[in-house]
Amino acid sequence: MYARRRRRYFALMGLCLTLFVLAWGLVRLWSVPAAVTMCLIAMIIPPVAAIVANRRGPDDRWWDDPTGDEQSDLWWEELDGKRR
Repeated sequence: MYARRRRRYFALMGLCLTLFVLAWGLVRLWSVPAAVTMCLIAMIIPPVAAIVANRRGPDDRWWDDPTGDEQSDLWWEELDGKRR
């Protein structure tokens, strides 16, 4: 699950860099407004990439992970009804 999120993050950031490089290296020669538009789109991608990379999936069961404190884990298991 972490590898999938990491791949999505790097794909989005790669797309962002590609848009910037293409906008000012190639597209600006034909259309400056198109290059500016590409940069505005690329500006939105990094926050979206961070959200995608940090989003927990439905199969992420972080709340069930043991804390490391044996007494606390036993107490939580009793509260959750896993242990009597």
